[in-house]
Amino acid sequence: METESIKVMNQDMVKLDKFDGNNYSRWKDKMLFLLIALKISYILDPSLEPIPEEPAASNDGTQPSAWEIEQIKIKCKKHEEDELLWRDHILNTLSDRLYDLFTGMQTAKEIWDVLEFKYKAEEQGTNMYLIAKYFDFKIIDTKPLLEQVHELQVLVNKIRTPKIDIPKTFQVGAIIAKLPPSWKEYGKKFLHKSEDSTLEQIQKHLRIEEESHSRDNKPVMNETKVNFVESKIPNLRIRI
Repeated sequence: METESIKVMNQDMVKLDKFDGNNYSRWKDKMLFLLIALKISYILDPSLEPIPEEPAASNDGTQPSAWEIEQIKIKCKKHEEDELLWRDHILNTLSDRLYDLFTGMQTAKEIWDVLEFKYKAEEQGTNMYLIAKYFDFKIIDTKPLLEQVHELQVLVNKIRTPKIDIPKTFQVGAIIAKLPPSWKEYGKKFLHKSEDSTLEQIQKHLRIEEESHSRDNKPVMNETKVNFVESKIPNLRIRI
């Protein structure tokens, strides 16, 4: 099992950044994926019953065979090894500060539950702040439009958790609603379209429209004023 664990951990797809208290849901999802890859995710099953130290006698009083007793011992040993493996992997993905804080806990489940209780609650508070920031976000004329749309999408990605999902149609409508006053007419036309637009389509339309705005608002050079200076030479004028 140890060799298999090393092979799995060496794969790029399961390498974990050190958890320092931020982005708990992301870290938890990656950790769960790792447990599945290691085939020890069964330990998280709340309905998992403890393995008895010895098999019980059957209803007719028949005592368990030596083979049955041996199988129980094998299962117990595997469970202990998997539990230890899980605990070590959790601790090894924590920052030094959190490692020192949790290394005194004996079981993986105890560490897991405390992390869940502490950082999920903190993340929910952060999500509320990010949601408020999302609703307050306004697109302004003094910055590139698409750059601000991308900032808005970054906010969406930060607050997107298993329990918080912002529908794509809602996001498109929010982008239109947040456009600056100079885009008011464009927003009206877009909202009256009969078909729904995707995020990719709205960004494509905005890019084209922004380029059009830039061309229309580009300063036009005044016609060159030609001044003539009388030269001391008769009938000769110098153009400047």
